[in-house]
Amino acid sequence: MILVYTHKITPRLTYIFKHFFIRILHVPVSFTTTVDEFVAHNGPKMTYSKTSLGKEFFVRSHDLLYEQGVNDIDIALSKWDAVPCFFSAGKLSTIPFDIFAASFYLMSRYEEYLPFVQDENERFPAAESLAFKHKFLEKPLIDIWAYKFLEFLKEKFPNYDFQERNFEFISTIDVDNVYAYKQKGVLRNFGGFFRDLFTLRFDTAIERLLVLLNFRKDPFDTFEALLEVSKKHKIKTIFFFLIGDYTTYDTNVSSSNTKYKSLIKSIADYVDVGLHPSYFTMKNPNKLKVEKKRLEAIVNKPILKSRQHFLRLKLPETYQNLIDLDVVEDYSMGYASHYGFRASTCTPFYFYDLDFEIQTPLKIFPFAVMDTTLNDYLNYVPAVAKSKINQLKKEVQAVNGTFILLIHNETLSENKRWKGWQKVYKDVVSQINK
Repeated sequence: MILVYTHKITPRLTYIFKHFFIRILHVPVSFTTTVDEFVAHNGPKMTYSKTSLGKEFFVRSHDLLYEQGVNDIDIALSKWDAVPCFFSAGKLSTIPFDIFAASFYLMSRYEEYLPFVQDENERFPAAESLAFKHKFLEKPLIDIWAYKFLEFLKEKFPNYDFQERNFEFISTIDVDNVYAYKQKGVLRNFGGFFRDLFTLRFDTAIERLLVLLNFRKDPFDTFEALLEVSKKHKIKTIFFFLIGDYTTYDTNVSSSNTKYKSLIKSIADYVDVGLHPSYFTMKNPNKLKVEKKRLEAIVNKPILKSRQHFLRLKLPETYQNLIDLDVVEDYSMGYASHYGFRASTCTPFYFYDLDFEIQTPLKIFPFAVMDTTLNDYLNYVPAVAKSKINQLKKEVQAVNGTFILLIHNETLSENKRWKGWQKVYKDVVSQINK
């Protein structure tokens, strides 16, 4: 255990120290404001305050962890060796910046509570983030800081038995459209067929007919292949199902469709399933509640996991709504337009609500990269996409973090814009521990 002396113990301070030491470094941590207790402690210890008590391990504190509410903060980037950092701590500090306040700023998504220009889907854009502007979005910066910090701890306390965590991989699959053509009703397919003809997409019109006449498998029906990959490589896999009512942005088959419900039930027998709340749930908690109940009725068990459709996430309201419905894990923390680490960490963490200044029971699982980011937003060919995924994986492996990949069932369809992507996914998964 490491004992931390500080002049004041606050919810922010205990939150970020426990994440930093317990969840990243696997070092138990305790706090004291009593100098005598600190001096008497024989194990690893450090001071986090404005001034040191002597020549102990000392990190000079920024004011952020002792404040409440959200304020404009001037941030000046500097370097810790070659690693970006901010909240300079001066020459007397063992390390040159307040690593804990900086980690809290990034992980709490402090900047998303401040005024910003929304994108077309009312989201916080990657381009508005500190990480994007200063070119560290592709780095799990908090975890990198923690592992550099660990080297200082090992040097200062060579007799302490530091434990290492293990690298983990989670494959997450969003089901926006369970089928491309099947089970979508006569009117939708009739309209789609003539739209294909009118826009001269004759290959699509023919494919639609062949699928509807049962001469060809629906291209989006890749579930057997996805489950086979999961089973073969023993990877943790989670499916998120969209079961909201039909809208411009939510075009899945009806949640009352018998075959769709049967598919969800069968998948839930093998892997975890979660809710993919529809587009307008971001501002409609009642709609979110209805959809959660729908999915629970289908699988006949509580739904504890969620990921927002279109990654529409508004802090803190979206997370507050999920907490009210007893959701305990969210997988929406990432950007649609850019790959990387939105919260600058590859370690799952508990959401800290800056409105109420409390750590909540909602655990956030940040993903590193999404298929449509690489294919649609950035127009990467499969080979380049695979290389980028592996590059991000290596960043996570270097700090023994959790690498979360986001794909869709249609990614494995080998259909039109997804040509070559089935191999990308299978290759990435097969080499995940290499």
